[in-house]
Amino acid sequence: MFAHGQAVMRRRARQKPSTYSPQTLVPDWSQPPVDVPIEGGWVASSSSASASDATRTQIITQKSLYCDPGIDVQPGDRIVSAGVTYEVETVPQADRNPFTGWQPVQEIPLKEVRG
Repeated sequence: MFAHGQAVMRRRARQKPSTYSPQTLVPDWSQPPVDVPIEGGWVASSSSASASDATRTQIITQKSLYCDPGIDVQPGDRIVSAGVTYEVETVPQADRNPFTGWQPVQEIPLKEVRG
């Protein structure tokens, strides 16, 4: 945990056989999930976009998880930070500079989960 930040937790559902194809495993959120702390990770705003139409204007702010490129995060995982739960919807990518090999933190776009 950062001295001035929040703890970040990766929450992964346990697996169960699919109702339609028992050979395939699917997430089972009805069981207690497996929680793993993400050391050195943080959730912050990544970008904002203005969406306007004839009746209103709104600004949509996106959040991302920033963490070490070696952290095990997969699509479908949930990220909990500061009491807010987010879902990972994309395959995490950690770009590497092709000239120097430098690899900064990876940015993983998140979607807020409610309910």
